[in-house]
Amino acid sequence: MVEITTQAGAAAQPRTPLSKTRVLETAVALADEGGVDALSMRKIAQALGVVPMALYKHVANKNELLDGMIDVVVGEIDPPAAGADWKSAIRERVLSARRMLLRHPWAPGVIESRMKERATPTLVVLEYLDSMIGIFRAGGFSIDLTHHAMHVMGSRLLGFSQELFEDSSDRAPEPDMPPPEEIAERFPYIAELAMAVAHDEESVVGSGCDDQFEFEFALDLTLDGLQRLHDTA
Repeated sequence: MVEITTQAGAAAQPRTPLSKTRVLETAVALADEGGVDALSMRKIAQALGVVPMALYKHVANKNELLDGMIDVVVGEIDPPAAGADWKSAIRERVLSARRMLLRHPWAPGVIESRMKERATPTLVVLEYLDSMIGIFRAGGFSIDLTHHAMHVMGSRLLGFSQELFEDSSDRAPEPDMPPPEEIAERFPYIAELAMAVAHDEESVVGSGCDDQFEFEFALDLTLDGLQRLHDTA
């Protein structure tokens, strides 16, 4: 093994190569400590022992950094439990997502803001949402009921409460995204859902959604649940 020596002759350990993974994991750790508002390229570079310009080989700008940080924390959500029924599988994944957000209290705000700004979520988030739709479908849900279930769950799928289905039709496509045909092939459940939903261009909760119906569906579902709890109390 070749040692690296300093001018004083002392042996030094070889520096771990800089990578996008290291940049993102360091950014997540710094955000956990001081919040995302205080995060800067300078602070990340300082923590990694490099000059700030070195970071831009791995993340082009602050938005790309934030998107990558979302991917890191979403990647911490547990995979579906093998052999579990749909209800248990969804519940455990959502609770795992909530535990992830408790570890990273800055994450809900960043997820919410980036989902509003991006035309589509990142590939990592799409993969997660696609798997959740797949659990409903494998559990026997019709595509229509799956659509409503995703609305009711909303951002609870990621551990907090905020509507996921913002209308992004007026935004330019993300330059880092594959063409629609490749997206459809890679995420078949999302494609199936998107093709099956009737579009309502005036909807404020997302293209393809009937605001009034979704509101009443969620309200009735909540009231039915409360009635059931009342009856069993």
